[in-house]
Amino acid sequence: MGSEKEIIRIEDLNKTFHTKDADVTALDQVNLAIREGEIFGIIGLSGAGKSTLVRCMNLLEKPTRGHVYFDGKDLGGLSAKELNEERHSIGMIFQSFNLLMQRTALQNICFPLELTGTPKAKARERARELLQIVSLEDKENAYPAQLSGGQKQRVAIARALATNPKVLLCDEATSALDPNTTRAILALLKDINRKLGVTIVVITHEMSVIEEICGRVAIIDQSHIVEMGKVEDIFVKPQSRIARQLLFPGGRKEFKFGKDGRFLRIVFDGMSSYEPVISGMVLECGYPVNIMFADTRDIDGKAMGQIILALPDDERAVHRMYAYLNTHKVRFEEVKEL
Repeated sequence: MGSEKEIIRIEDLNKTFHTKDADVTALDQVNLAIREGEIFGIIGLSGAGKSTLVRCMNLLEKPTRGHVYFDGKDLGGLSAKELNEERHSIGMIFQSFNLLMQRTALQNICFPLELTGTPKAKARERARELLQIVSLEDKENAYPAQLSGGQKQRVAIARALATNPKVLLCDEATSALDPNTTRAILALLKDINRKLGVTIVVITHEMSVIEEICGRVAIIDQSHIVEMGKVEDIFVKPQSRIARQLLFPGGRKEFKFGKDGRFLRIVFDGMSSYEPVISGMVLECGYPVNIMFADTRDIDGKAMGQIILALPDDERAVHRMYAYLNTHKVRFEEVKEL
């Protein structure tokens, strides 16, 4: 799902926090556009500015400079009343769930509807519909303390959907969950995007989350957007240092081999993943290789893989390897740091 229409556009955004000791720039010259109906990811390491960026999208944080457009409207130019009305179209879920502990699941979902003046009976009807969507219809009378982490997040998602938002902002929504629960929540978000047409913005520090659910991604590093594009394209040919770092589970890999420390990154997709590329290359080129790293992952339903080989010091052997890979139409790139 998705279209070319922009639902969120950010232009020349800057956010500076003024403290007693110094000014801290959290975002600097940020520009990005999110299309209606897509699942868009924003990823970066801790402190990169990604949570500040998502809070600027609904002006929970007011930008120091720049513009945030939502569905064609400049949010910074709206009155307080107009801004509050637009926020009804922007749902938000958090890592810590933020449920009201003295309210049942049903009452938590009704809460935003109460704030908009929705009649009680209609609000309860809407809440029960949403409990069905998140597969918790049997938990409407349960309090948050009686729910698991995954169930709490499902209630939070239902609550965020109560006012029929056009956009759902997810700020580290799976960071507090175990891997199996994370996959279930991501599958739910994908299903909501497909069935309801809600645009979803995913903020995370985990590349696996981006690969599981997002079509496009922006990578933020030290307050700047350093790379943006289709997730598959960035996996195949990352342009920035931080993108390479995020592609490796467990963080950056430090490898040393050969006098120049050169590496060959081979990317597999579709048919190439079933072909004996490495063994064929070794046999034809007559030179052994040292495999430093390998993994596979699912990117938006498509199997993708990568393998890192240490390049030999013999330049002729390197050229023969490149010729072999080009002949067999295998994607590769030489990298000097990972």
